Amino acid sequence: MKKYAFGILFSLFLTAFTLYSLLDVFVIPRTYAGAVEQAVEAEAESISTEAQDESISDESVGEPEITISTYRENDTTVYVADIVVPDPSWLKTAFAYDTYGKNIKDKTSNIAAEHNAVLAINGDFYGSRNTGFVVRNGVIYRDTSSGGEALVIYSDGSFEIVNEDDTTAQELVQNGAVQVLSFGPALVENGTISVTKSDEVGKAMASNPRTAIGIIDENHYIFVVSDGRTSESEGLSLLELAEFCQSLGAETVYNLDGGGSSTMVYLGEVINNPTTSGNNIKEREVSDIVYIG
Repeated sequence: MKKYAFGILFSLFLTAFTLYSLLDVFVIPRTYAGAVEQAVEAEAESISTEAQDESISDESVGEPEITISTYRENDTTVYVADIVVPDPSWLKTAFAYDTYGKNIKDKTSNIAAEHNAVLAINGDFYGSRNTGFVVRNGVIYRDTSSGGEALVIYSDGSFEIVNEDDTTAQELVQNGAVQVLSFGPALVENGTISVTKSDEVGKAMASNPRTAIGIIDENHYIFVVSDGRTSESEGLSLLELAEFCQSLGAETVYNLDGGGSSTMVYLGEVINNPTTSGNNIKEREVSDIVYIG
């Protein structure tokens, strides 16, 4: 028995370590205090600065115009929110529980309700990865490149697709970036489809539920969510999603987290059919949302 004791103990240790590693990656929540402190300070400065013009902006800014339409494309139900805002400040992002960290998640509908969002979609699920720029409301939370494409939303409401290896989050913020989302890929750039069938095979092996955000013109945006993985809706490939968004007149379109995360909430109601496996229609908890409010 003594002969095998070391092997047994080592196996138990290895099993425990593997279990802990999996829990650490997928379950155990961790708040990154440094980033949260930075966010609080930045928001305090923002509130102080904006308070001076609050009465002016409240009188001059109207309400967003939002039209929800349902399409049937490639045996899939697709939901499109056509959004015209009076000011780009209506386009916002939020973390689950207002906290930046790992495995801190909530349903899109819950995060939307907490922020009085008129309309919301799931974001880039930054918490499932250790790389990729994370900039929210002008605050840099992560400046580690994913090596892929990021969507930059500037203070004037314009969109730009950048390669994270070619810049830094600090440079983007200095140039006026308010939000930087890191998932991808870019679907449409300058009105031209930027994914191909060969790209699609490598980045998405099958049709799936999808979420995308796009810009048509100044202060004119689209949120797009498709169903998928069910008998009623097959789901879209990245190329099919790009072609559909281009047909809506979008100049720049970016792919956000999809699959079971894909969710659209309007006036407090989930209007699509989110599912991970296709067996159950229910929301997946996510790290963040993009919303109008």
